[in-house]
Amino acid sequence: MLTAALSLVLMATGAVAAPLDSYEPIKARDVIATAFPEAEEVRPLEDNRAIKEVYAGDELLGYTYQTLDFLQTPAYSGKPLDATVVMDTGGEIRATKVIHHDEPILLIGIPERKMHEFTDQYTGLAADQRVTVGGQSSETRVSVDGLSGATVTVMVINEVIMKSAHRVGVELGLVEGAGDARPPEADIKTESFEPKNWQELTGDGSIRRLLLTRGQVDDSFKGTEAEGIDTAPADERNEPFIDLYTGYLNAPTIGRNLLGQSQYDWLMDELQEGEHAIVVMANGEYSFKGSGYVRGGIFDRVQIRQFGDTFNFRDLDFYRLSDVYAEGMPEFTEMAIFIVRQQYKFDPGTEWSLELTVKRQTGPLDSEFQVFPLSYQLPDQYYTRPEVELTQEQWLEEQPLWVQVWYQKKFQVAVLGLGLIFLLFILFFQDWLVKKPKVTRWIRHAFLTYTLVFIGWYALGQLSVVNVLTFVHSLFSGFTWETFLIDPVMFVLWAVVAGIILLWGRAVYCGWLCPFGALQELVNEIARKLKVPQYTVPFPIHERLWAIKYIILLVLFGVSLDSMATAEQLAEVEPFKTAITLKFDRSWPFVTYAVLLIVVNIFTRKVFCRYMCPLGAALALPTKIRVFDWLKRRKECGHPCRLCEKECEVQAIHPDGTINYQECHYCLDCQMTYFDDNKCPPLIVKRRGKRRGQNSPGRPEQIPVTQVT
Repeated sequence: MLTAALSLVLMATGAVAAPLDSYEPIKARDVIATAFPEAEEVRPLEDNRAIKEVYAGDELLGYTYQTLDFLQTPAYSGKPLDATVVMDTGGEIRATKVIHHDEPILLIGIPERKMHEFTDQYTGLAADQRVTVGGQSSETRVSVDGLSGATVTVMVINEVIMKSAHRVGVELGLVEGAGDARPPEADIKTESFEPKNWQELTGDGSIRRLLLTRGQVDDSFKGTEAEGIDTAPADERNEPFIDLYTGYLNAPTIGRNLLGQSQYDWLMDELQEGEHAIVVMANGEYSFKGSGYVRGGIFDRVQIRQFGDTFNFRDLDFYRLSDVYAEGMPEFTEMAIFIVRQQYKFDPGTEWSLELTVKRQTGPLDSEFQVFPLSYQLPDQYYTRPEVELTQEQWLEEQPLWVQVWYQKKFQVAVLGLGLIFLLFILFFQDWLVKKPKVTRWIRHAFLTYTLVFIGWYALGQLSVVNVLTFVHSLFSGFTWETFLIDPVMFVLWAVVAGIILLWGRAVYCGWLCPFGALQELVNEIARKLKVPQYTVPFPIHERLWAIKYIILLVLFGVSLDSMATAEQLAEVEPFKTAITLKFDRSWPFVTYAVLLIVVNIFTRKVFCRYMCPLGAALALPTKIRVFDWLKRRKECGHPCRLCEKECEVQAIHPDGTINYQECHYCLDCQMTYFDDNKCPPLIVKRRGKRRGQNSPGRPEQIPVTQVT
């Protein structure tokens, strides 16, 4: 019975061997079979069950694992992806494949076949090789070809495959560890001393404190077999269990102030090269020394942890401490000096922690343990660290993924920044610019071409309502900057658009920075040059069609509350991915839809933007709180003059002459008319009146009258 029960438990936890045809997840089976066609069985590694051994009979062929068990790097969607990696016993990748992702560009857009072709490039690479996406291979790195339109996604795939492969390879002993990645050991300033009292030493972090109450310790055992054992009465829960202090004694300002000159000199003489002294002092009912070191020579209640390694102390590493000299120092019931020996390669300048273990007996031979760490970072003024000279390539590889992406796209960011600065120049000097209509139109058409070709087709900077939904959901599910920083062009655009909305409203983005909007407007301009007849939607109908895009936005937001993936699919109502991101390289239904919208735009300007765009609707909502109203109007606008209303191609001017900023695209056509005294009726009347006034003997507005008899 016991054996059967144990087998059931092991099967449920995936801890027993399984034939390949029953291995989960299902998609991983093909990857394993591709790497090792002869594979028959998959067994979890005893020391780490996330790693599976692949066998053919009794022969170990290699190892497999899921990257999600080791790295949860967020991709473009903000969610991590999962890949199966298979390595042989020499640490070489035999096959790898992404088995789950939430990337919108790959869910609906780029065929997954292309992503699998990308991951096929990792076959034959060693787990410890440096791999970059794009660029040229060199003696120190291997370059793999990227995937156009999904740069960020493939960079994340590269990171999770290679970092997880290296981590697993190190754990299995197939490749060398990253021990050489530690910083150079810090050098203590042995000649630097400053008198300090106890308050100053604890205040600047030279000495750190851990205060545990009896209640805190009791709570830490809740949910374990030790819950309820040796618990404190309710009125004693706030009493100290242990009040623990620690400090690094090799630094003269700490060691000499605590120990006095003679005791400090003695201690330094006792230490061999590469050894370090730690002071531990405490009050309370719990002893950090215990009695284990008396029985077995090892202190079992305290240990040091640094770089993931732990250092235990033996009786030979312990010195009693009784005489202390720091002014204002409290009395302690226990004090000790512990020596960290050379073999541990302790670095005094890197953060370490003193771990206090609390044990509670649950049976004659059984115990429960809880560990409470006291983190310690030696203040900067006590040490120096040799500078490591890294090549630019080495420095970049040590940076977070989003920094690597920004570095790779620095050209796009720089050109985008220049374009945005130029746009701000246009906005701030618009009153001067619109007085030169030909120059204004030339500049506008040139900027729209820049928006379409560079921002859209080259830098792939087409914003989408999916970005808005992702941002809103991140506010409720855990906002992280890395999710948005991972695409620098989109991040810069969104940051600028957020500012523009607050200052000018939605109009500037829709009229100047949207690549698909630029495509529509340029196509319509060409159609007008070719004398294609234009159709104007009657204003009562036009005013009601505005509501469609807001309805689409509400539907997408509602669906996203249940399923973000479904909302991303429905967001294909935006033709942005087809026309801009993928440059029409897509299946015929999507291309037909995008082309149809552009064809309609030939006869009526920006139909999609005006009536269907959910992104435009999302940007229009905060437009009411804009700071500036720089589009000028006169009292005659709408009464009786309606010229601007007729000329506004997106019909954002109401019959009463007011501009609807939520629908305006800031094309500046109305402003060119506003300042043109040969076109604006109120200015024409004013100019003619002045001319008549110059030839009249009376007031300018009077006409001479001669009596006829």
